[in-house]
Amino acid sequence: MRISVPRRSALFAGLAIAASVALLTACGTTSAPTGGAEATSLGEMEGSVSILAWPGYVEDGTNDPTVDWVTPFVDATGCKVTSKSYGTSDEAFNLMKTGDYDVVAASGDASLRLVAAGDVAPVNTDLLKNYGGIYDFLKMQSWNSVDGVAYGIPHGYGANLLMYNTDVFPVAPTSWSVVFDDAAANAGKVTAYDSPIYIADAAVYLMAHKPELGITNPYALDETQLAAAVDLLKAQRASIGEYWSDYLKEIQAFETGDSVVGTTWQVIQNYVSTGNTDVVLPEEGATGWSDTWMIGSQAKSPNCAYAWLDYIASPEANAQATAYFGEAPSSQAACAFRDDCEAFHAGDAAYAAKIWYWSTPIAKCLDGRTDVTCTDYSAWTTAWQEIKG
Repeated sequence: MRISVPRRSALFAGLAIAASVALLTACGTTSAPTGGAEATSLGEMEGSVSILAWPGYVEDGTNDPTVDWVTPFVDATGCKVTSKSYGTSDEAFNLMKTGDYDVVAASGDASLRLVAAGDVAPVNTDLLKNYGGIYDFLKMQSWNSVDGVAYGIPHGYGANLLMYNTDVFPVAPTSWSVVFDDAAANAGKVTAYDSPIYIADAAVYLMAHKPELGITNPYALDETQLAAAVDLLKAQRASIGEYWSDYLKEIQAFETGDSVVGTTWQVIQNYVSTGNTDVVLPEEGATGWSDTWMIGSQAKSPNCAYAWLDYIASPEANAQATAYFGEAPSSQAACAFRDDCEAFHAGDAAYAAKIWYWSTPIAKCLDGRTDVTCTDYSAWTTAWQEIKG
C-alpha cells in the first residue's frame, strides 16, 4: 500500500513549474559553474539531469502509473530525467565519486562526507524560489551546511521511532531501555537498524542515563564516549534477533512475531497489517533523518539540477514525494496536498526538537568542543563491524 496524496492536474503543475523555471533563467544568462563553485546565476537548461536518490524519491510512473511527479517537471523544463536508486548511504557516497550524477538526495550520514570529499558543490539558495517556504528548523543545519554555507536543500524529515508489539507490551514503553538495558526480557526478538549510524541511538540513550560521560551531541563522540556506546551495543547484541536495513523485512518480522520491539520508521508501522503494533517517541528523544538534495561538483547539467531542486521543494511535488516515501514534508504549504501531515507531526517544531537528525561524525567535534578530537565515520564503521562480530 502507499499513502494517497491529493493531486492537481498536470496542466496546473506544469504552469507552476514553468513559472519557477522562468524565474530561474531570469537570474542570469550564463551556465552555472561546475567544479565545486557556488552558482551566481543560471542560464539555459541543458536538456537532461541525472539523479541519484533513495527508492521512491524520483517516481515517473514506471513503478506505479498513478505515481508520477517527474513527468510534469520534464514537460515544463525540457530536462529529461534519468535516475538511479541506491540502498545505503555508503553506496551513494561511492557512486557520487564517479561524477556521473548531477543531483543526489543524501541522508545526514553521507552529506558531510560528500562535502569533505569535494563531490558536491555549495548551493545558492537565493536562486531557488521555493526555498523560502521550507521549515526554518530544517535549514542551515549541521548536516546540510558547513561554516554558514548551504550545501543543499531539505527534502523531508522523520524520526527513528520505537515500535512495539502491543500484545507483548500492553502498556506502551516510554524509554529506549526496552532495547538496551532491559533487552534481555525479549531476547532474540529485539531488532535494530543495520548501520554504523545506529551508534548514535546508543549515544542518545547514554546522554540521558549516563550524564557523567558528557555527551551533548550523539554524533560528536570522543574515544571514551564512543567506547561507552560500543559497550552498550555489544551488550544489546545478545538480544538482537535481526538487524534490518530493508524496511520490508522489518514489516515481515513484526507481522510474524519474530520481532516484538525495536527501532523503526513511522511508514513501517503504517504498513504492518496485523494491527498489534504501535510506535512511540521515547522520553530520551530519538535519532532521525532530514535528507538533503545536493548538486554534484562535477554536474554536467547544473541548470537542470537547480531546476530540479526548486521543483522538488515546491508544495505539490514535495507533498507527493514525501508522502510516497513516508515522511513529513519540508514545508507547511505541502500539507495542503496531503491528508496525513498530523500523523507525521509536520511542522511541529517542539516534536522536531526531540530528534537528533543523522549527521556524519567527523574529527572536528560537532558539539563545538576544541579540546578533544572526535571519532569520525570510519571509526564508527570499524566499531560497528566489531559490535556485530
